[in-house]
Amino acid sequence: MAVVGYGRVSSAGQSLDVQVEQLKAVPCDRIFTETRSGTSTEGRAALEEMMRYVREGDVLVVTRLDRLARSLTDLSRIIDELGAKGVGFRCLQQGAVDTTKPEGRLMLQLLGSVAEFETAIRKDRQMEGIAKAKAAGKYRGRPQSIQREQIEALEAEGLGPTAIAKRLGIGRSSVYRVRGADKSIMTKTA
Repeated sequence: MAVVGYGRVSSAGQSLDVQVEQLKAVPCDRIFTETRSGTSTEGRAALEEMMRYVREGDVLVVTRLDRLARSLTDLSRIIDELGAKGVGFRCLQQGAVDTTKPEGRLMLQLLGSVAEFETAIRKDRQMEGIAKAKAAGKYRGRPQSIQREQIEALEAEGLGPTAIAKRLGIGRSSVYRVRGADKSIMTKTA
């Protein structure tokens, strides 16, 4: 039986240190960490590796439920998958979560719903802030990183979309997207 920890933060500006310290204090035999959004399980390599690693009799420990998932659907799926493997689940800051008891499963559902609700509220606030900034003329979105003039200059040198993309360090589809309607110029393949 192993005690396995999992920690996650959403962005590179956040620190995993507090979570890792708390998981080491359990103590955990192995700790998986990553910097990825918790709104989806897609692309979360450490989560996938941890799910492959745990075995029957192991216990997964997280500091808070929202570190594991921010969607009730994802949280339920992960907990169900752990249960099917015979893996227990424990949450340090929400101690009433014990997946082996009915009241623990209820608490898990309630807290998972709250995490999902918080995510929805945060997204709404972000959209409101962006709309307000746009109305005030202060928000223009992400600056354009690829200049049409650069692509045109490289085309004039005789380079095709693949060579242009390689030279600029961008995807070939980006070359086509910047060129947009004027696809007739983009006839070369290298």
